[in-house]
Amino acid sequence: MSQMELEQIGCNLSFGGRQLRYKHSSSVLNCEMMFSVFLPPQASEVRVPVLYWLSGLTCTDENFVTKAGAQKYAARHGIAIVCPDTSPRGENVPDDPDGAYDFGLGAGFYVNATIEPWASNYRMYDYVLDELPTLVGRELPIDVDNAAISGHSMGGHGALTLAFNNPGIFKSVSAFSPICSPVRCPWGHKALGQYLGGSADKVPVSWLRHDSVEILKTIEHDDKNSVPVLIDQGEDDNFLDEQLNTQLLVDTARDVDYAMQVRFQPGYDHSYFFIASFIEEHIDFHAKFVCK
Repeated sequence: MSQMELEQIGCNLSFGGRQLRYKHSSSVLNCEMMFSVFLPPQASEVRVPVLYWLSGLTCTDENFVTKAGAQKYAARHGIAIVCPDTSPRGENVPDDPDGAYDFGLGAGFYVNATIEPWASNYRMYDYVLDELPTLVGRELPIDVDNAAISGHSMGGHGALTLAFNNPGIFKSVSAFSPICSPVRCPWGHKALGQYLGGSADKVPVSWLRHDSVEILKTIEHDDKNSVPVLIDQGEDDNFLDEQLNTQLLVDTARDVDYAMQVRFQPGYDHSYFFIASFIEEHIDFHAKFVCK
């Protein structure tokens, strides 16, 4: 299979559209990658806007597809959903030496690694921002210039940082239970320390552009170029206090006058039951900005 060539490996009809799975050879990640795409029924006649979904630790491109129930609402609005994997994969791709769930395979953290052995493959930031949109925009009936982005946990972190760092690329961003400040949590310390180098004792500048709280402190924004933001966070999430720092993001956004909607949902946890409960509202939110 040549670089950038798509091979379809799965197709299921869903709400009048097609739930598809592809594989391709990634020049950015130096391995074969799989990703899932929901094409709504409208895609048979026109190019449709797209929502990128970034999943969390331990997930693949299929978790959201099978658990969130998003196809019904995407079909209603005529929005494609593109779900990349959460890391590079393959026999020659390095993994956490101890096989831990929070680093390596399934835990790419949506950054471009600069430290070997990770730098040769772990470049999920560029993959999501550049290579994957180029591929789906060329090969599928998707209008990649009319895009939104969302994600969960590690993927919520990725969605927020990609949107904040690249104004104008995404018309809206949302997240469920995002890791809001990796420089202040164990998951972030491990991932950023090994992918980018440095440590939490003296946080390097390279970490700051992958931390939503820190980005908000320096980002230039006004009513014209601030990306619309919706975040849902379960109040019974067992990772909330140690890993997610949601209230710190709320406080920082208030301090710098960056408008965003953050909703704390009583009784909800970190699971896909939570995501499925509110995914309709998130897709409705994005539709306001990507559906012309």
